[in-house]
Amino acid sequence: MLIHTIFDVLAWMAGGALGWWLRGRDRPSAGRRFTLNGDPGYFIALAAGALSAAYLFGTLNLEFAGRAVLGHSIAGAIFGGVIGVELYKLAHGIRGSTGVGFVAPLALGIAVGRWGCFFAGLPDYTYGTPTTLPWGVDFGDGVPRHPVQLYESFAMLAFLAVFLWQRAIGSAFMARHGFYVFVGWYALQRFAWEFLKPYPRILGPFDLFHLLCIVLLAYSAIMLRRNHDLRPAV
Repeated sequence: MLIHTIFDVLAWMAGGALGWWLRGRDRPSAGRRFTLNGDPGYFIALAAGALSAAYLFGTLNLEFAGRAVLGHSIAGAIFGGVIGVELYKLAHGIRGSTGVGFVAPLALGIAVGRWGCFFAGLPDYTYGTPTTLPWGVDFGDGVPRHPVQLYESFAMLAFLAVFLWQRAIGSAFMARHGFYVFVGWYALQRFAWEFLKPYPRILGPFDLFHLLCIVLLAYSAIMLRRNHDLRPAV
């Protein structure tokens, strides 16, 4: 839908602008073992993983719901991007986190993009389950529903505010492990909102994205623990 595409473009622009601004404020630090500059293989692995998994999981979820159409998912994109980058790092002997520079742009991009899902309404299939709460939204079928798109947007804006605050005060922990914290927070809040969506359950009370979020949460916890004693990488 056009409205969704407009917000997707706005999300990319907002995230890119924030990332560019933050990068311009970074001070060069000694001892860096890895840089993204001039390393196209890293971005190829990232893009290939993110795009393929975004469409795979988005389409698969729609298939489970009986909708034989192409779909895409930000949860799938994060999962695929993580897989692509971790395989690249393994092949090139890179240790430590390399994703902190993506945290703020991703958080802002998700927050903006979810408004596109909200305005796209029922055809987007990202609406919530019926609710009697006063902020329930009627997307055109006469049924007030949880605006889960906005729940996620506000959750990611809250994370972004904390991340930027920690960055401003020079938090060494966030500088070293911010990407893993981002993945964990994204997965945790997304896991919660999935209970308020009409997606088909495929394992007990869990839908496809519940299971994906569990994997992302495990990844976050494992990487935070594994990298606790490693020196920071860029």
